[in-house]
Amino acid sequence: MTNWVNWAGDQRCAPATVASPRDLAEVSGVLTEAAARGSTVRVAGAGHSFTDAVLTDGVLMDLSRMNRILDIDGSTGLVRVQGGLTLDAASAALHTAGLAFPNLGDIDVQTIAGATATGTHGTGARLPNLSAAVESVQVALADGTHVELDAASDPDGWRAARVSVGALGVVTAMTLRMVPSFVLEGVERPVPVEEVLADLDSYLDDNDHFEFYMFAHSPIAMTKRNNVVDLVEQPRGKAVDWLADILLSNHTFDALCRLGRVQPRLIPWIHRGAAHAGSYRRQVDRSYRVFASPRLFRFTEMEYAVPREHSVDAIREIKELTKRFHVTMPIEVRWVAPDDALLSPAGGRETCYIAVHQFRGAEWEPYFRACEQVFDRYAGRPHWGKRHFQTAATLRERYPDWERFAAVRRRLDPSGLFANDYVHRVLGRLD
Repeated sequence: MTNWVNWAGDQRCAPATVASPRDLAEVSGVLTEAAARGSTVRVAGAGHSFTDAVLTDGVLMDLSRMNRILDIDGSTGLVRVQGGLTLDAASAALHTAGLAFPNLGDIDVQTIAGATATGTHGTGARLPNLSAAVESVQVALADGTHVELDAASDPDGWRAARVSVGALGVVTAMTLRMVPSFVLEGVERPVPVEEVLADLDSYLDDNDHFEFYMFAHSPIAMTKRNNVVDLVEQPRGKAVDWLADILLSNHTFDALCRLGRVQPRLIPWIHRGAAHAGSYRRQVDRSYRVFASPRLFRFTEMEYAVPREHSVDAIREIKELTKRFHVTMPIEVRWVAPDDALLSPAGGRETCYIAVHQFRGAEWEPYFRACEQVFDRYAGRPHWGKRHFQTAATLRERYPDWERFAAVRRRLDPSGLFANDYVHRVLGRLD
């Protein structure tokens, strides 16, 4: 028996079987055998979900061996990839073909299937989340057959499969619409939080990508503006990268978080020091190198999508609330455009994402529950791959297309082969 543990180290299971198929035929074989035994099947990506979405005592499928780019059409920007391909590997390979993801988050080690299934996003008020780039999805069903879902052949199935929480089947491949590769100028500088909030629309509408981090006990926001520029890429030297991204952003901050965990009275001092340490930085490079940064220290996270019009009030409330808890980690704020995936947290509305974090080993539940009460007041929808305490009963009213997703799920997985406790809790049972 093999134990599976997620990246954060706080979700683990002991599946009866771990399957690592190499092709569609082997995927089909695993599914038909599992169905015959009455076992359930869940798929593990890169393990970057903070929830129990993957956990199973049945079959855990690992698609890391199905990680190829199958086709690239440079004239249309359409790219066919296998579900186990990671975002970082895809970005590097596609750049040589002159293509890129239109947007990415600040972590890019997730598999494409896992990232889209959970509604993973970057930031940019005019840009939707990653799943909006999905033109079609190949899904392996419980009986071992495969279906191709797109807007023409099965519009509801396609809109459901783009953010599916792994509840419809195994996403073995998908076709994505990419954009011509581009260079970003990333500018990071500290700005007072209240100054940002006072002129928030300008920050969002005047930049291609805008986000900021803030600490509860500091008045400073660490802002990041990424804009497309007509410049030649200027990669930073390895020593500069190591100093900024590894030593300061990871090892030094990890040490400060450890200090705050054992000496909570120092947290306000840590916050003020860390915020001021986030001084001016400028980077001009390929888009995917500017978007993502390495994350070496471990933490757990909750993130909610609230309507953009509530951004300022929700941000202020979360910042003030965080002062009541022993939290060394920052609050992250990003924005995305609406999309039409049935279970997208940004579905049908301009969205502000607010993420709260707790360092590994620190008590997270009381803090996250308090934050969730704030998000609930603003009709918040949780990121499907991050911690929350919602159930199908509390989520149903927040998604106008909830029943349409349920109908697709009943059609594609009538026996519940792809369910587990998490799926039952957040999407409900099929019976």
